[in-house]
Amino acid sequence: MTALNPHTKTPLRTDLLRSFIRSLVILVVLLWSLATLILVAARWIDPPTTVVHMQRRLQAWIHHRPYRERYKFIPLSQISPDLQHAVVAAEDSHFYQHHGFDWHEIQIAAQDDLEGERTRGASTITQQLVKNLFFGTGRSILRKGAEITLVPVAELVLGKQRILEIYLNVVEWGPGIYGADSACRYYDETAARNIGREQAARLAAILPAPLKRRPERMNSYSAIILQRMSQMGW
Repeated sequence: MTALNPHTKTPLRTDLLRSFIRSLVILVVLLWSLATLILVAARWIDPPTTVVHMQRRLQAWIHHRPYRERYKFIPLSQISPDLQHAVVAAEDSHFYQHHGFDWHEIQIAAQDDLEGERTRGASTITQQLVKNLFFGTGRSILRKGAEITLVPVAELVLGKQRILEIYLNVVEWGPGIYGADSACRYYDETAARNIGREQAARLAAILPAPLKRRPERMNSYSAIILQRMSQMGW
């Protein structure tokens, strides 16, 4: 009886590993290409939903909670300039100066991490839009890496005004509340075009934690946002 040569198993394992890695790379490239095509299409087509929307719907179903989604996409021209300015001042004050990444804020956040005093995020509006569209609210190194590769694509194919328009329409503003129009109608019982400075600042103040915060409780932070708006010439 011929004994099996143990060395023959090594090439087989190597071939399987190579095949797996090749398949994984192809899958990643295909998913990245699909995301890129979606961003290109988003230049003209309003997103019907996002991964965050789907995630919240799934979470409600798993936990047997009632869920009502409020989501209506409206043109940027129908969103109050005060609300546009408040969100930019609150979320990404260098939005019109950077190309997707705010390196100054990243440096500050990294320094805070080293000192154990992290009090602010460094994600730009473009980064948050990509995360909303494709990755949901979870955090991982892989997700961050994929996000970094898609942010320049979003900046290139969409441009600042379209990025802001989509972000203001898809961002989560409360349980089942997505977009500026839905938020304004839910919290202030008016259309997004009618929101004034103080109302806008309060709405912008809840964006970092929309499931926990309420506009009427945001006195301190909304005052900071109003001050930033004034400093930025708004």
